[in-house]
Amino acid sequence: MLKKIRNAVLILILVGGLFWTFYYLFQKSNKPPVVFQTSQPFDTTIIKKTVATGSVTPRKEINMKSQVSGIIEKLYIVAGQQVKQGDVIAKIKIIPNMLNLANAENRVSVAQLNYDNSKIEYDRNKQLFDQSVISKSDMQTFELRIKSTQEELAAAQNQLQIIKEGVSKSSGSATNTLVKATITGMVLDVPVKEGGQVIESNTFNEGTTIASVANMGEMIFEGKLDESEVGKVQEGMDIVLTIGAIDKESFKAKLEYIAPKGITENGAIQFLIRASISKENAAFLRAGYSANADIILAKKDKVLAINESTLQFEKERSFVEVETTNQQFEKRYVKTGLSDGINVEILEGLKKTDKIKQPQLATVEN
Repeated sequence: MLKKIRNAVLILILVGGLFWTFYYLFQKSNKPPVVFQTSQPFDTTIIKKTVATGSVTPRKEINMKSQVSGIIEKLYIVAGQQVKQGDVIAKIKIIPNMLNLANAENRVSVAQLNYDNSKIEYDRNKQLFDQSVISKSDMQTFELRIKSTQEELAAAQNQLQIIKEGVSKSSGSATNTLVKATITGMVLDVPVKEGGQVIESNTFNEGTTIASVANMGEMIFEGKLDESEVGKVQEGMDIVLTIGAIDKESFKAKLEYIAPKGITENGAIQFLIRASISKENAAFLRAGYSANADIILAKKDKVLAINESTLQFEKERSFVEVETTNQQFEKRYVKTGLSDGINVEILEGLKKTDKIKQPQLATVEN
């Protein structure tokens, strides 16, 4: 009896499992139909552009340097201050070189001895000339010598004073100890402080920069463009600048320079470009702002376009799937034009009322 009950239970389990399997397969084979989303062509403006990264800099920025070595005795400017050409920006206190100082003092001593000796000779011969003992031509020789030694003494004394003070009596107000602005503009940076030491600018040394002055009324964009893009641009193209520090505002510029030689950076060839920024915008641009330059390669206004993601390709031809009846689509070849990577211009093959199949599944009917 137990054996019969056990067999009956096993048979019921097997039959139930078989029915459940058939039901699951039936349900799976009856999935709801896929519904594709569609979109229609639209009128838009398509701009093809390339992007360069760089920064905003003044066109004219000059580093002011000292013509003498010494200590900064006084600074007359601060960063952000406006200066005019010729304004004094710093005063330098001379710290003389001991070797040059010793040589200059020795030269003065020698010049003084020569002058004293020539004066003694001149005074002695002047008496003889007054007594008509020597001729006038002989006397002129002594007059010329005393004048020559006098000039040599004055030159030696001036040189000694220049080494000590940076200015001589004969130079008047002209002095190398006063550093003056060579251009009119804004002081961008003052990298030194009062009491700091400076080195003179000469043919062997750039010298210490006391201040950087720039004309902030004429700004330019300097950036770099990859070699794959540089062949598409040319001087005179319009540029739209976006600056990270200035939200919701763009600046017009015009490309004015493309470097003839590239440089290697991180394994890629980059070309320097420069563009002049339009003065139409009244916003104040600070030197060093990072910026992105959108270089407009081509532009078309109010053209019929579709989303480029709906475009499909077959060999060398492009096509889209156009809805003929409800969720029924046919392949239609189209002729395309300008593309910005998101939208593409349609020249032939579509009307504005056509419905185009989206490439991805959108919704599923329950």
